[in-house]
Amino acid sequence: MALFDKLSQYWNRIQGCLFPKLEEELGELTQNHLKLISILELIRIEEFISISDEGRGRKRKQRTCISRAFVAKAVYNMSTTRDLMDRILCDSQFRRICGWESKADVPSESTFSRAFEEFSNTHLPEKVHEALIKNCFSDEIIGHISTDSTEINGREKPIKKEAVKVDEEKPKSKAGRPKKGEEVQKEPTRLEKQCTMNLAEMLEELPTGCDTGTKKNSKGFKESWVGYKFHISAGDGQFPISCILTSASLHDSQAAIPLLEMNKKRVVNLYDLMDAAYDSPIIRRQSELLGHVPIIDVNPRRNKSLKEELLEEERRRNILNFKYPQEIRYNERTTVERVNARLKEEFGGRMVRVRGHLKVMAHLMFGILALTADQLFKLVT
Repeated sequence: MALFDKLSQYWNRIQGCLFPKLEEELGELTQNHLKLISILELIRIEEFISISDEGRGRKRKQRTCISRAFVAKAVYNMSTTRDLMDRILCDSQFRRICGWESKADVPSESTFSRAFEEFSNTHLPEKVHEALIKNCFSDEIIGHISTDSTEINGREKPIKKEAVKVDEEKPKSKAGRPKKGEEVQKEPTRLEKQCTMNLAEMLEELPTGCDTGTKKNSKGFKESWVGYKFHISAGDGQFPISCILTSASLHDSQAAIPLLEMNKKRVVNLYDLMDAAYDSPIIRRQSELLGHVPIIDVNPRRNKSLKEELLEEERRRNILNFKYPQEIRYNERTTVERVNARLKEEFGGRMVRVRGHLKVMAHLMFGILALTADQLFKLVT
């Protein structure tokens, strides 16, 4: 069944049956309430909460309600868990949508924190998002998948980099150029290593600690931040397909091949769109090996003649008003930029209050999960 037909049937059931029933039971619902109900009904996060036999009481029910509440936190773009709890306690419809019948059933803030740590350690939002993408796009072919990264400001101190230990047994390399005929053994780069690794090994090898990142903004000035870098691959229609969180100092290209592998396991796509930061023959070759067509902007780096040649060619094409088909397709890369913007402005991407890689990733993925569901419903509403 096509994605549009699948979502249309789902939306008709929600709008025709679920909304009237809940309004009869809970009273008048606002547009934000209806939006939250739709997203929760689509992602069904409660089905991914494992049943634990440890301890006593209603632990699973509490964890189910708390998981729905954290999705609601992203949907309402709340900054802190305290704001979330205040909304739960003062808004009876909001509270009952999350799963609590009365104020007395709502757990303490410390319980919310412990539950969030469990969700982070078990990668709950990542698993739910992966299942949602596979379920919706299993019978679809995505034309373009665009990849880019965005900075994430952390609320922790950057880790101190360990001093490089000198291997006494290894002979010291001589300074200067090698002699004629002398072979120099070079360490393989991270991209070269990734070509021989599986996905788990690639992700394990990427740095994830909080540190300092630097990049050029749209005006060409350098700006720095302390925190992380969030790498996103988004398909046509602004649907996030795969996400990776790394240290802020990691170059964008180092996460390209892991994202390609993650995308391959979830969807079928035709074109891989990336900016000049990903210009590498290794990345191009890896995309082609997956059966895709890589469209990656050329990075002249320090080659002045190449840079001048590219500028001159662009001037000639502008005079003729001529564009290559690849250039037209490359313009679709703005989808991932819109996803970055929506995540930060509407789904909590700018309000990271937790510390540590796992928790920051969970916070962002709750936002990605809500964003994906909201974007899916935009197809039919």
